[in-house]
Parts: sequence; C-alpha cells; structure tokens
Amino acid sequence: MVETLFAQMMASGALELTAVVFAIAYLLLAVREHIACWYAAFVSTAIFLFIFFDVKLYMESGLQIYYLAMAGYGWQQWRKGGNEGATLAISTWNVQQHVIALALIAVATASSTFLLHTYTDAELPLLDSLTTWGAIVTTLMVARKILENWIYWLVIDAISIYLYLDRELYFTALLFAVYSVIIFFGWATWLRRYRSQTA
Repeated sequence: MVETLFAQMMASGALELTAVVFAIAYLLLAVREHIACWYAAFVSTAIFLFIFFDVKLYMESGLQIYYLAMAGYGWQQWRKGGNEGATLAISTWNVQQHVIALALIAVATASSTFLLHTYTDAELPLLDSLTTWGAIVTTLMVARKILENWIYWLVIDAISIYLYLDRELYFTALLFAVYSVIIFFGWATWLRRYRSQTA
C-alpha cells in the first residue's frame, strides 16, 4: 500500500513539490540564520533521496544521505558551535582555503565521473558529480556559517537547473531558479551581519 501511494505521488509530482516547499523553507530560514532551517532541510532531503535515485542521478541521491547527516551537524553547530559554546558567528575563508576547497571538488568530480561513466547507467555523470561534490563542500560552509557559501551555491544552482530540466524534474528546476534569486538576499543579509559583528 505504501509503495503504491509513493508511486502515485511520484507520478503526479506531489512528492517532488512537497520536497521543494520544505527546501524553500530551509533556504529562507537559513538567510535569517534561524536554526529551524535544519529541520526543513532534513524533511526535503529525505524526500529528494528517493526522487533522485528514481531518475538515475545517483550522485545527487547519495548526496541526500550526506545532507541528512549535515542537518544534524548544522543544527548542533548553529546552536553551540561558537567559542566556549556560544552561538556560531559568521566568518570568512582566506584564499588558500578556497583553493583547497576547489581542488578537492575538482579531484572528487573527476574520480566519480569516471566511476559513474564506466560502471553505471547514470545520466549526465559529470554534471551530477560536479554539483554533488560542490554541494558537499558548500553545505559544510553553511554549517560553519562561512560567508562565501552563497557564491558557491550560485554556481552550483545554475548548473543544477540544467541538470534537473534534462531529467524532467521541473519543480526541482524551478526550486533552484528560486534559490538563485534568494541567494542574493542571503549574501546581502549575511554580509551585513558579518560587518556589524566585526565592527
């Protein structure tokens, strides 16, 4: 019965739409630095895990397992991840940290692209890998409140829109288009707060 209901929701797009609503709630709450964003992230992630596997985006599906863990980690970090258990403040990375992050994304993307192309029936393995490894690093940045996460997300989301349109995940593509707009508000809000806390 549950499998039949799940199949019907997948066919109608209702399940995808539910995941999209919770994903938008996550980002809007994250912009405000509201800890409830991690609850919304957990729900949307659990749903997307099945959706992406169904359309053979295996890296994106696996990424959702990481997101589930990061929802717990992010919640804990935002709650008491600062110095001496204080609320975590927004910070920035230096150039060396960004170079290391980008190099890790590039190496991991090349490796998983090769493995997916060689051993699976995955669709768009390069883009699937790039968005996945980029999101892994960037989600860690969000959990640690690194300001530049918004710039990384802008690039990842732009690529993701194409990826989801190709797989006919129209609600998800729309979600990432909305994300691309919200990102600018997120950047401006966090930048303002970062400047005020360092003044």
